[in-house]
Amino acid sequence: MPRELGKIFEESFRVLRPCSAIPEVRVEFFAFANLNHTIRLRDGRLLVRISDLLKGAPESVLRAIAHILLAKIYRQPIEQKHARRYRRYIASQRICRLVLLVRQLRGRKRMFSPNGHVYNLHALFDDLNTRFFGQQLARPQMSWSTDQARWRLGHYDPAHNAIVVSRLFDHPRVPPYVIEYIVYHEMLHLKHPAKSCRGRRSVHSADFQAEEKLFPQLEAAKCFLKCL
Repeated sequence: MPRELGKIFEESFRVLRPCSAIPEVRVEFFAFANLNHTIRLRDGRLLVRISDLLKGAPESVLRAIAHILLAKIYRQPIEQKHARRYRRYIASQRICRLVLLVRQLRGRKRMFSPNGHVYNLHALFDDLNTRFFGQQLARPQMSWSTDQARWRLGHYDPAHNAIVVSRLFDHPRVPPYVIEYIVYHEMLHLKHPAKSCRGRRSVHSADFQAEEKLFPQLEAAKCFLKCL
């Protein structure tokens, strides 16, 4: 298959850069911990690693990822037909299940104490679980992040059943309703898992959004977060 993949990349290169000489292409499937792909140009050679989760994928999908990777490295626009074909494939239930399983088996999750200097994530979860969820949610692993990330306030990782919150919010200047909203939002991800719909992965479903609006100080929390 890697040899056939090499031909697919060469043909995609000809379409993308018809006036350029085709470089040597080396393609291999690689056991990433997620659905990752890499492409590098080294000493005139294209070195490509494709996630082994794409083994057995239809040729049209392999051609789509070849086009996407080549377009990125040569800074060319990505054709929407290729982008749509690839998104539809990886959004399928089978691939989503495989990705989750691979992340569980291969991925590592650095977890730290839920005890912060100001806020305790376990206590926050238990309180919110009682107030909003009737104590129906099983508490996942809870951890503060390694750094004070601003770009990612918090996230729920279904592969490791963990909620991680940015350490930025473990501060006395952060109102309780702000950290409560962040944890509440991630608890909704626990209650409403991402689903595939018409070839797209839906993370914030209609039910998710409707329940998020039930948080009493939603607007005040969002206003505080916008001012960070």
